[in-house]
Amino acid sequence: MTTLTIPVGPDDHVEGNRAAVCTLLEYGDYECPHCGAAYPIVKRIQKHFGKQLSFVYRNFPLIQAHPNAEAAAETAEFAATHGKFWEMHDLLYENQQDLAVENLHKLAKSLKLAPKDLDKALENQEFQPRVRADFVSGVRSGVNGTPTFFINGTRADVQADYDSLITAIEDAISITGK
Repeated sequence: MTTLTIPVGPDDHVEGNRAAVCTLLEYGDYECPHCGAAYPIVKRIQKHFGKQLSFVYRNFPLIQAHPNAEAAAETAEFAATHGKFWEMHDLLYENQQDLAVENLHKLAKSLKLAPKDLDKALENQEFQPRVRADFVSGVRSGVNGTPTFFINGTRADVQADYDSLITAIEDAISITGK
């Protein structure tokens, strides 16, 4: 059983109740079609469990296969500095078919973020250390593809489909006794 080497902490992007009985963590790649398919499933799962679940996202861009994944991850981190990580996260997955810089500009504009500031951040690789830190934490935790999910710190070696993830989360919640 594989576990997270770096537990969820204050610097992680957490959506939902930080004190939830169950934490679902995803290592994802914004350009990965499997992550794109998992995106609406995670949204449904969040709705299903409500306050019992927190969702954490960590960047794991597979740049050999997905040439725009790094810039997309850095764009999400740029948005995070403006309090808009989750809005950008959602927009990136909803526009996954076109993550070229020109479209990243449009997404930034739609969140009232300055494209020129995004360009400067991408050019200076301002958020690359954060993206790399997420990636390295994933590698140390045995992540070798995306999406990879962890439930309460343990790798969920199940299909990334709704029923499998629901069952795994319900099992984790029943173990905690809540």
